[in-house]
Amino acid sequence: MTLDGTNTWLLRTGGGTVVVDPGPDDEGHLRRLAASGPVLLAVLTHHHADHTGGAARLRELTGCPVTAYAPELCAGSAPLSEGEPLPVPGLSPDVLPTRVLATPGHTDDSVCVLVEHPATPAVLTGDTVLGRGPTVVEGRLAAYLRSLDRLHTLGPIAALPGHGPVLASIADAAAQLSAHRRERVEQVRAALAAGATTAEDVVERVYPGLEPGLRRAALHSTHGALDYLREA
Repeated sequence: MTLDGTNTWLLRTGGGTVVVDPGPDDEGHLRRLAASGPVLLAVLTHHHADHTGGAARLRELTGCPVTAYAPELCAGSAPLSEGEPLPVPGLSPDVLPTRVLATPGHTDDSVCVLVEHPATPAVLTGDTVLGRGPTVVEGRLAAYLRSLDRLHTLGPIAALPGHGPVLASIADAAAQLSAHRRERVEQVRAALAAGATTAEDVVERVYPGLEPGLRRAALHSTHGALDYLREA
């Protein structure tokens, strides 16, 4: 479910480093992050433990505040605010131009971070967009599709995901994921018309020959599609 593991991204300035998604509680990894400092801030793109598990230990090692969209994940910092720069203590937004994008869908508290550097703009996507393959939608599919539409408007800038390789264009990636989700919705609609009555029935029809380890993710996606169709 984490592809090659969790990606931690470092935003470096002359005054120090901002760590985006410290990852799980892995002492060696966290000590390497601490050594990249001074660490000014740790940013969590959402609440899942593979992104947040090491945040408390990184704060112990460095004294850095921790911020996220969900207030309960924050320590020594205000929560992230839609459309605002990252709250880096003592650092002007002009030095590290960033903007928080609320992108619910994978989880209700998912955010992306747009780095608005004029020469090398990029967007850190957490699990909203992965380096390969679709993400699991635990929130509402309608919200996720709106998040993808929003990311598409950023244009052909690099996407730095929470798992997997860098993507050359967030616009292309978001368009492909949106098309894939909408195709799945139509497949679920067709399965219902053919007589499926439960999410399990739909999975059997839409995902024939599915590996057992992927069944949970398929059920998540199917429940999301069913809710989307009920809301339509």
